[in-house]
Amino acid sequence: MADLTGAHWRKSTRSGDNGGNCVEVADNLPGIVAVRDSKDRSGPVLTFPPDSWTAFVRAASSEH
Repeated sequence: MADLTGAHWRKSTRSGDNGGNCVEVADNLPGIVAVRDSKDRSGPVLTFPPDSWTAFVRAASSEH
């Protein structure tokens, strides 16, 4: 299990403040990118190697 102490969580600037269906990302931790559901901040967290997360974001962005 990854140590998430010091994680700085953020969500997309396109996310509204109405508590919508968002994910939060912490990319300030060494060697991992952590992702969680903004509606369940104490729930499970997915972690990815930074290069895998970057590839995912690029692929998702190219679909538009």
